[in-house]
Amino acid sequence: MAARLPDDLDVPERLRRQMAFIVEIDQLKSVLRQTPIADGSRPENTAEHSWQLALSAILLAEHANEPVNVAHVVELLLVHDLVEIYAGDTFIYSSVDPVVAAQQEADEKAAADRLFDGLPSDQRDRLRSLWDEFEAKETAESRFAKSIDRLMPMLLNFVSGGGSWMTHSITADKTHRLIDAQMTAGSSALTAYGHALIDRAVIQGVILPPIPS
Repeated sequence: MAARLPDDLDVPERLRRQMAFIVEIDQLKSVLRQTPIADGSRPENTAEHSWQLALSAILLAEHANEPVNVAHVVELLLVHDLVEIYAGDTFIYSSVDPVVAAQQEADEKAAADRLFDGLPSDQRDRLRSLWDEFEAKETAESRFAKSIDRLMPMLLNFVSGGGSWMTHSITADKTHRLIDAQMTAGSSALTAYGHALIDRAVIQGVILPPIPS
């Protein structure tokens, strides 16, 4: 897609590469996710997801388990899904399968190598370090960013009347486990909210009840 830009303009090479990258990431608007938008009329795309996460970080930062640099959390959330341009979106409930998770990790690392390499070297290294930080979940900001990333699909599934939960026959117990595994480290408050939301979703019939043990 970046080839559509003229390459014979009398502009600095750094600016040319930055503009090409900006055009390249426009493809994120075409990556469809399993989660619908709130009114249930269509699937959201990953660009919309990233925007909503970034704004949510600003609004919800007070609920992080640890003090966080909000601007840095926003950076992490805006960068971490860019790799879906090449790797696509993996349904979160599928990624709990170790085989699927391993393939997703390999695909996304390859996509990161390909995508960020088009930038000037300093910005390439900066964005790649943000992507790696989010994946590693070793900083307060990345842990909180992960909590928000996991909460948002639940919110949209709930308000849309079930969304991907009902499409894929997802049960409440599976979602509770996902919350504990991926949200607790970043925000106990958002974790508690997520559990409460799933319990209400069972009552309202927008997620399948737990499978009896």
